[in-house]
Amino acid sequence: MIEIRGVHKSFGALKVLKGVDLQIPKGRTTVILGRSGTGKSVLLKHIIGLMSPDRGKVWIDGVDITRLGDKDLNEIRKKFGMLFQEAALFDSMTVGENVAFPLREHTRLREENISGIVAHKLEQVDLPGQEGKMPAELSGGMKRRVGLARALALDPEIVLFDEPTTGLDPPMAEAIEDLIIETQRRLGDTFVVITHNITTAFHIAHKIAMLHEGRIAAEGSPRTFRRSSHPVVQAFMARGEEKEV
Repeated sequence: MIEIRGVHKSFGALKVLKGVDLQIPKGRTTVILGRSGTGKSVLLKHIIGLMSPDRGKVWIDGVDITRLGDKDLNEIRKKFGMLFQEAALFDSMTVGENVAFPLREHTRLREENISGIVAHKLEQVDLPGQEGKMPAELSGGMKRRVGLARALALDPEIVLFDEPTTGLDPPMAEAIEDLIIETQRRLGDTFVVITHNITTAFHIAHKIAMLHEGRIAAEGSPRTFRRSSHPVVQAFMARGEEKEV
């Protein structure tokens, strides 16, 4: 569903992506793993078309999005939902208003239809009847669930996750991981997750790709990845979960 070919990206003298090649299979969860500052978020922005590469191509469902104008690119973006780091909810809006936001922005649905969709999406993330709460009343894990409900509001084909378990205690992080697994199995969508947490990666991934020094250093199934003799992979696993440099 997603193919990245030879993608380079620099910011001034800083070279962030140095020829990334990666295929992301349809209907599976692919985890892009790497330490902080390795360019994971920059790569994610290329996938959704928020950044254009200096060189290289990004294909979404057979379409090279690097050649598209704004109008066509906006059509491609309708295939995507995104769960931002720490959920990024609108603090001044209720839970229901947050989930309804993309529906009100991108559809002409009647309010009663929007309310029904919001209720259904909140049920899918195990938060039924929470429409009236404010983000300040929610725990970190509940905020992630609301963020996922919002990401799913338009029934996207591809869902992007930016560090979905960062800042959560281990039991809550595991609960969010389980929710990601359950949601992907139920919907059959293509999930792309960026994280520096190797425990999260092994728990949720069908495929893991290790981003290191601007390139994909290793990739494969969790089983293949765990057995990799690549020194970068071995060093990363030796550091353990949630440890950064």
